[in-house]
Amino acid sequence: MKVVGFSGFSGSGKTTLVEQVIGHLRLAGQRVSVVKHAHHAFDIDHPGKDSWRHREAGAFEVVIASNRRLAKIREYESPVEPTVHQLIAELYECDWVLVEGFKSSEIPKVEVWRAAAAKPAQYLTDPHVVAIATDSAAQLPAPTALPLLDLNDAAAVAAWLLSTASRYDYVSPLYDEGAAADAGRGAVEAAGRGRAAAGD
Repeated sequence: MKVVGFSGFSGSGKTTLVEQVIGHLRLAGQRVSVVKHAHHAFDIDHPGKDSWRHREAGAFEVVIASNRRLAKIREYESPVEPTVHQLIAELYECDWVLVEGFKSSEIPKVEVWRAAAAKPAQYLTDPHVVAIATDSAAQLPAPTALPLLDLNDAAAVAAWLLSTASRYDYVSPLYDEGAAADAGRGAVEAAGRGRAAAGD
């Protein structure tokens, strides 16, 4: 499995680029999954629906499935910030995982940078940035030897990823000396500690 991050400040165009890269990787015959960092209040469930009622009743996890899709919702009893590795461990086998957000994670990242956004550049201090996708290369705050990718040419970004694919081979730090860990083990354990702290 290959893992690569797309990092950048809000308004830089990360989501649009990731969306388009997914399409081009799919056209190349790749199975692609996404891990995305969200704001703390996000939800995919709707009040009144069966799954929402189960969560409200106190279920720790609810799995909803049909013959078309599956979703799992985990409700933490106290705030928990899963790592990118714990979230990747939740995924079914695929060729590529595109990670949107998680700027501080120690995975290879393509920085998405626009001069018009007037935000600092990450590549200056982050050794995990492997390329910069930008529409304003001439305005980068400092020269760099990193590959410069055209933010407006997702096909070229996908082609570059495929041409350098071996550098994104993923080995999870959650697996100790090859022993298989349960998917999401760390996040589940953290949630369990939260329950214990709450007196459950």
